[in-house]
Amino acid sequence: MDIDIGINPQDRARIAEGLSRLLADSYTLYLTTHNFHWNVTGPMFNTLHLMFEAQYNELALAVDLISERIRALVFPAPGTYREFQKLTSMREPDGVPNAQDMIRQLVRGQEAVIKTARSIAPIADQASDEPTLDLLTQRMQVHEKTAWMLRSLLES
Repeated sequence: MDIDIGINPQDRARIAEGLSRLLADSYTLYLTTHNFHWNVTGPMFNTLHLMFEAQYNELALAVDLISERIRALVFPAPGTYREFQKLTSMREPDGVPNAQDMIRQLVRGQEAVIKTARSIAPIADQASDEPTLDLLTQRMQVHEKTAWMLRSLLES
């Protein structure tokens, strides 16, 4: 059955493409955060282990919301490492960094997701796609707060 939600097919395609990039960045950040949760060591182990766990659990829910929005626009959601590697703006970490470098990398990852989300907002706004705008706003709020909290751990 054809879709008739008041957004033309070209705009839906552009929004879905942007959301696919957001999904890839979010999944890459999820995987990096989970990796760091498993491998963090040092005097802040317990704090970081628990913080990273909360962050990857939140990201696990987020990737589902993003992929469901792509599907609601009637486009397939990317779901393989190969697709995510093509779409993400992020690089995976090399090796196991120390705790401070993990925090720095996660700040950069949070900021990358924010920039990707922000880049989609004008397209969704032009198409009057309020559900996508709402999703983007919520994602930016979460990632900005998380980046701030991580940055605060780097203060001396």
